[in-house]
Amino acid sequence: MPARAARGLLTTCSETTMATTTVLALHGHFQNAAMYSKKLGALRKHCEKSVEFVFIDAPNVLQPVDMAGATSTEALEASATGGDARAWFNFDDSRNEAVGLPQSLETLRDVLKTRHFDGVIGFSQGAVVAGLLTALLERPEVYPDFLVDGKPPHPPFKFCIAVAGFRLRGAIGDAVYSQMYKTPTLHVLGRNDIIVIEERSRTLIAVSENARVEQHDGGHFLPSKTSWRKFVAAYIADPTGPVVSPSVSVSADNSGVVSPA
Repeated sequence: MPARAARGLLTTCSETTMATTTVLALHGHFQNAAMYSKKLGALRKHCEKSVEFVFIDAPNVLQPVDMAGATSTEALEASATGGDARAWFNFDDSRNEAVGLPQSLETLRDVLKTRHFDGVIGFSQGAVVAGLLTALLERPEVYPDFLVDGKPPHPPFKFCIAVAGFRLRGAIGDAVYSQMYKTPTLHVLGRNDIIVIEERSRTLIAVSENARVEQHDGGHFLPSKTSWRKFVAAYIADPTGPVVSPSVSVSADNSGVVSPA
């Protein structure tokens, strides 16, 4: 059963203490940790004892006015988990600023300094933050508030998986992505994704030096079909190895939530 840590920030969903790989999992906009854990249920079951997924609640709780862009399904899914709909940030175009992002980076910093993670997987807005966090761990000095007593809170990840992600705009994103980052990153794109279109996802791919791009024929989600579960699990096990592409046609299902980033 999932266990929730102090302050309600951390949810772990491993059924065993024998896992050889630990992955930080970052939910999308309008989601929360419990919802994302459910969305990754098929992948978690496939990985079984080999991978522990740790799900983090974003610190920014969305208010009713913020939910104006959510679908009724998203609102119901968020409430059904018994938790709040959350966001890692809300982008203010007038100020070109990701409002709430500093609080999210503080939350993630405090988690990273307490335990070790091999990699990170994020969906939509969570993929935006996953990419940013991966790059930031390579050069944490570009954002001094992320340091702990002048030192990085955690070593660089071994891999990043960004599902429907894109490059963050604004001052923090510009500082972090002033150079390309090197951590192996799997970018998953949906050819029929109308929430985060391919052109937008390519902005994150462009700053990822060791990028692997895989596309499916569906929309705004991570496919849950067997070929994709095997592929993602193999990538987690060896992100630099010769993992065979899933190369399957995917129709829309409920494996991911359609949510704006």
